[in-house]
Amino acid sequence: MSKIEDLRQKSDDQLSEELVELKREAFNLRFQSATNQLEAPARVREVRRTIAKIKTLQTERAKAASAEKA
Repeated sequence: MSKIEDLRQKSDDQLSEELVELKREAFNLRFQSATNQLEAPARVREVRRTIAKIKTLQTERAKAASAEKA
């Protein structure tokens, strides 16, 4: 199963939690990069993309919810 399908199965609260964790990890990775201690440079890209996927899902869900109300 792809990562986006795994994310789609999670609740809104679970997505928000994961987003907070990923943002914290992104911060730590940026800090490691600035101090030249970064061990996995590819992880920076992976974290950024996963954050984008979660935000996209949240936007889709918000639009679907507002469309149901209208």
